[in-house]
Amino acid sequence: MSVFDNLVGQEHVVEIIQKAVASARNGEETQEMTHAWVFTGPPGSGRSSAAVAFAQALVCPHDGCGTCNQCKSAANGAHPDVEIIRTEGLSIKIDEVRELLARVAWAPSMGGWRVVVMEDADRLTESAANALLKAIEEPGNRTVWLLCAPTLHDVLPTIRSRCRHLQLVTPSAIAVAQVLQNRDGISPQMADFAARVSQGHIGRARYLATNESVRNTRS
Repeated sequence: MSVFDNLVGQEHVVEIIQKAVASARNGEETQEMTHAWVFTGPPGSGRSSAAVAFAQALVCPHDGCGTCNQCKSAANGAHPDVEIIRTEGLSIKIDEVRELLARVAWAPSMGGWRVVVMEDADRLTESAANALLKAIEEPGNRTVWLLCAPTLHDVLPTIRSRCRHLQLVTPSAIAVAQVLQNRDGISPQMADFAARVSQGHIGRARYLATNESVRNTRS
């Protein structure tokens, strides 16, 4: 098992992240491991999942085993060195960013890296983005920023120019169907149907395949 198992059809991204994690073991920034990243991709591609998996792997003693306490606590927001910023509002305001910067100003409490995952970096207001820019320009010791947005153009140019960019793609229906069969025990016929109808969106495909009332509504 691995934290990267759910990144369907993103082998190129997983390879880059795994190289970065391996390089990060010495606790220093290298050519493979930089302090700021932007994950982009269409809905359902798993950009936020990729960022969270990266965070898990950085704090995991086994490079992202998916089963240890470090991996589990990082995923559910309980790890002291991992911040996952999710918003239900229309924007992320400067006060929220300032509070975040105050929380992550300290060195990692458990060694290794302090990781900040911002799932909706495209919702930063201009003032909030400028505040974040300063933190990215002057990163804290062993602090990594993982920003997520639909496209690179949704991120302030001065921020994206300082980040390494990872582009996720919509997984193929075949890949999604295979995952539904192998991990969720869905029949081949149902997995194929759900994958095609969801157009490669793994979350929607799983929901459709496991929810009979939704399938009846669509039919």
